[in-house]
Amino acid sequence: MPFEADPTVVSNFVSSEMRSEIAAMPPWLRQRGIGKASEISTVQRIIKQRQIHTICEEGRCPNRGECYSQKTATFLLMGPTCTRACAFCQVDKGHAPMPLDPQEPQKVAESVQLLGLRYVVLTSVARDDLPDGGAGWFVATMEAIRQLNPATQIEVLTPDFGGGQGDSEISPEEKQYRRVATVVKAKPACYNHNIETVRRLQNPVRRGAKYDRSLQVLRIVKNLDQNIPTKSGLMLGHGETEAEIMEAMTDLRAVGCDRITLGQYLRPSLEHLPVQKYWTPEEFARLGAIAQELGFSHVRSGPLVRSSYHAGE
Repeated sequence: MPFEADPTVVSNFVSSEMRSEIAAMPPWLRQRGIGKASEISTVQRIIKQRQIHTICEEGRCPNRGECYSQKTATFLLMGPTCTRACAFCQVDKGHAPMPLDPQEPQKVAESVQLLGLRYVVLTSVARDDLPDGGAGWFVATMEAIRQLNPATQIEVLTPDFGGGQGDSEISPEEKQYRRVATVVKAKPACYNHNIETVRRLQNPVRRGAKYDRSLQVLRIVKNLDQNIPTKSGLMLGHGETEAEIMEAMTDLRAVGCDRITLGQYLRPSLEHLPVQKYWTPEEFARLGAIAQELGFSHVRSGPLVRSSYHAGE
């Protein structure tokens, strides 16, 4: 008779292992709370009522209470299921995401109005199943927000738009160009696309993504409209070296990237990549200073910094 593990024992073991990993975190990652519970519960209630999603909640961002109190939030468009399988990300993965909700742009716009948000970041899961990769959905949501909230600034954090369906006679490069151009034409306050990690670690960390393809997103934006600020970010702790980080920052500046965020990768579960290194606050400060020397106009560098951290500034 085959051995069958007791689910309770397995669950307790997993919980114990994860608790041990959390306990091993350095103090600068454990000492900070997630913000006011009242701010978080208000946003959670509104998004739950409208059946929409925020990356703040899906990714359990440690800064969400602080951002909510500053009237900033990041909405996750096109459902909570991603067609990619990045090994660091907590968002659900699957090859058959839910159909688009035709009311989602309006629901997001109403939520922005109810919450009195002054600055909104729109991001999305990768939707390689859609003909345009979801580019048109970003624009539709931006238009809906502006109709109800004309004073609210909108930043976009898009996928690389490199996969997906569409006209088979068009090259992948041309598809990507057209999709990025669709979003650029809508004039976001900032166009963000994260390279996430250094060139050497792209394959194990960002499955389905490519380093040069991500750089190309930022290059296209600047080629189309020099006045739109561009931004990118890296999550440190996957085994990268300081020299590789500097190389990545140099590559970003070479395509005209204006802003950068550097934060610590935290393992969401035992199914995700383990943390290879916890970078210290002092190391983050030094890397931030290097980023400023390289010419980035806005730099956010710290263990708990995330892509949309203080985005409204």
